[in-house]
This record gives sequence, structure tokens and C-alpha cells, in this order.
Amino acid sequence: MKRVIQHIKQLVNTRTNSIVVRGAELSQLPIIDNAFIVVENGIIQAYGSMHNLNAEHLHGAELIDAAGSSVLPCWCDSHTHLVYAASREEEFVHKINGLTYAEIAAKGGGILNSARKIAQTTETELYLQAMTRLQELMKLGTGAIEIKSGYGLNTENELKMLRVIKRIKASAPIPVKSSFLGAHTYPLEFKENHNGYIDQIIHEMLPVIAKEQLADYIDVFCEEGFFSVAETQRICEAGKSYGLKAKIHANQLHASGGVELGVKLGAVSVDHLETMNDTAIQALGASNTIGTMLPTAAFFLRMPYQPARTLINANAALALASDYNPGSSPSGNMNFVVALSCIQMKMQPEEAINAATINGAFAMELQDEVGSITVGKRANLIFTQPIPSLAYLPYSFGSNLIDKVMINGRFI
Repeated sequence: MKRVIQHIKQLVNTRTNSIVVRGAELSQLPIIDNAFIVVENGIIQAYGSMHNLNAEHLHGAELIDAAGSSVLPCWCDSHTHLVYAASREEEFVHKINGLTYAEIAAKGGGILNSARKIAQTTETELYLQAMTRLQELMKLGTGAIEIKSGYGLNTENELKMLRVIKRIKASAPIPVKSSFLGAHTYPLEFKENHNGYIDQIIHEMLPVIAKEQLADYIDVFCEEGFFSVAETQRICEAGKSYGLKAKIHANQLHASGGVELGVKLGAVSVDHLETMNDTAIQALGASNTIGTMLPTAAFFLRMPYQPARTLINANAALALASDYNPGSSPSGNMNFVVALSCIQMKMQPEEAINAATINGAFAMELQDEVGSITVGKRANLIFTQPIPSLAYLPYSFGSNLIDKVMINGRFI
């Protein structure tokens, strides 16, 4: 089916070629006013100013009037924990009552709480729950997503989670990437035997993951009280030997050295970045590793936000993601992520949109498929309500400004 969408108020993030946007370039967002876009068989075939719409574009096409909507590429959410068994609102109440993240974890909450519930839930139940969440996120404009394991914490249940993600990959209409996060925390039985659990990850989990092609990336929570820099390096290098590229949970609670290690290992991304020092900032700015910021986790945990302006000034390539998970960011709404980035981290709207689209695509190595309005990419598009300007999207953060979402050329 061929469709021509015309009278678009603003066609946002139009790019001939996909490049990572970094530093000052992050504020440069290519836009065509009064535009059209041609979509055929789910793929963007052409776009441009209405003045350049011609008979060849229109031949055999269904015409759709955008009626003054702005059109953006769908959000690319490169960090989620979408597969989980149950919510954790009781811990939310504990936080309100003053307990810290570490104190809740010490009481058996946090990641270990989710691990217990994963163990009690079947693969099919996990799949159905996650697909319901994914459908909701797509309606909120997410058009590509990365999903991590990490709530299994033993061979059986980590593999169960990864098999669920593989099923989602096979059935979801949007691109899905899978990350193996067995090194999310230490199970209670390995609290005093770190090497024992790391050996299980390397010698029991990774061979099966490789054989069944269950993951694209390996991830580690590099943090005080979790996995040290040396332990993280050992796990990432083992993953690399099985063809898994590194992603690292880095510098969330402390300046852990995770950022510098990620740069050293050539990690695709280092994610969180709430606690950054000069060494980490300069290392990231001088590297090809993408710094993925997760502001809704800082929001929910009442932590300091990522130093976005300092990172931009250091020429870092930045992405934005939701960190959707039941404990520290129970929302996958990328519209709020973009708004929060502007409101709390002083990102310009153009910077936030670039970080949540094209750079998010690069953080999943999906830049040739999604993340911008580019000929040959999927027609995964957000149609806004009539808005006075792009800045109105983060400004009016409490309103649903999405009119409709197109996935693979079809409205959902």
C-alpha cells in the first residue's frame, strides 16, 4: 500500500544520512515546514516540501491529510526492563516513608524482590504481560525498544526472561533488541561468593545464550555494592567472546569507574550517568560510546539529575531512554522523558528530541532502520495534535499531545 501524507505542519528530524549527533550539533534538528511524506510497504519512500509534491508521488497512492499535525520519527527507547512479573508499589510507599534504595534492597526488596516473582511466573505469562506493556508504549510513540533480562539471577530464570524477549522480538511490529543482564545484582546465596556467581554467568548462562541466540548485548550493573570494575570487565569480556557487545549500567549511585571502563571496552553505551566526575565526563566526550541518560529514574528515586549540559559541552553523544522497570522507573512514557530532560536537565527541545530518536537508534545499532525521517527507514511516525511549536511538546508535559502513531506505515 502506498500512502501520501500531506499538509504536515512540521516534518521533524529529516536526514539524508544517519549520523550520531553530539555536542553542539545535538541542538540542530532538521525540519521541513508544510511538508509531505510518501510511505509504501511500511517504508519511507520520499518526503519534502508540499511545493515539491508531484504526480509521481501521487500515482496510485491513498491521500492522507495531516491537517496541521507535526510528524516526528517514533521514540527509540534504548534502555528498558520491560519483562517483569509484578509491580512494586509497596516499595514506592517505603520510599515515601523515608527508606533509601539500599535500605529497601537490604530488606529483600528491589531487584531480589522482582527475581522472586519472576521465578514464580511462567514464560507465557511473562510474554503476555510484556506484550501488553509494549502495546501501550507504542501508542505513546515508542517505535523501537531494547529489553534487558536481570530479574532471573540464576541460569533457569535468566534464560526464561531472554526466551520471552526473543518471543517478543519475533512477534512485535517494532524493532526489539535484547540485553543479557545476569549481572544485575548478586543472589543472596552468592553475596559472599562473587566468583561463584560470575562463574555461573560465564560458564552456564553465556554458552546457552549464544547457542540459542538469545541476546544482542551483555550488560552489567557496575556500582558500589554490586559489580566492581574488575568484575564488570571480566563479565563483559566473556560476553564479547560469545559475540555480545557491551552495555554498562554506569555511575548511577557513585562515580564507580563504569563510564571509563565502558569507553575502554568500546561499549555501545553507558547508561544512567547521574553521578559523573570530570574524568568520566572527559572520557565519554572523547569516545564513540553513547551516554544514555535515564531522567525518570532520577525523578522517581529523588536523585540528582544527569549533568546534561556539562556532557553536551564536553562533546558527548547522548541518548535518552525510559529505564522502564517496576522498581525505579515504572513508566515507559518517552514523552515524559523528553519533557523532564528539558525541565530538569535544561536540554533544549531539539536536543532532547535528537537524543530520544536518532541517538537512541544508534544506542541500539538500529540507525539504518529507525530514528529519523530518512528514505529507506521504517515509517514509524508520531503524529501530534495541532501544536504551536515543537517546544510545546515538553512545555505542556501533562497533556497527551499524540494524535496517532504509525508503525510500519499503518496507524495503530
